[in-house]
Amino acid sequence: MTDVITDVRGGSAATDLRESMMAVTRQMRRHRPDHGLTLSQLELLSEVSRAGVSTPAEVAARLHVRVQSLTDSLNELVQRGLVTRRPDDDDRRRQLIEITPDGTALLLEDRAERDAWLNATMRENLTDLEFNLLVLVAPVLRKLAYADNKVGTLTS
Repeated sequence: MTDVITDVRGGSAATDLRESMMAVTRQMRRHRPDHGLTLSQLELLSEVSRAGVSTPAEVAARLHVRVQSLTDSLNELVQRGLVTRRPDDDDRRRQLIEITPDGTALLLEDRAERDAWLNATMRENLTDLEFNLLVLVAPVLRKLAYADNKVGTLTS
């Protein structure tokens, strides 16, 4: 059995951390530009950006969804010129998808706005020590986020 670490109030430290991260995540979602994409479309665009040239099936596997679940979002991203789709030269039955320069620009704008909000909020509401502690914690949280597959960690 795994030991449950409690915080100073007697609650689960994991629960407190999870709830805190979710609250910050909700705030960041409220501070994004209105580019007309749904959160699932933006998540798909981000994954296509991270993956480079790949198939819809590969992206679906990384997002832990079925390919059919991506079809409408992928079609919308292609229609808006944010992603391209083309046949694979080696297997004409397979489609390859890739982010476009417009898609990259949209992601950069989206991230920049949320980063600006988070940085300003941190500077306005945290002491220097608290700010610096969060900066130090970021790689630790990334390590947790990618613990299952070791992708994106500082040690991979």
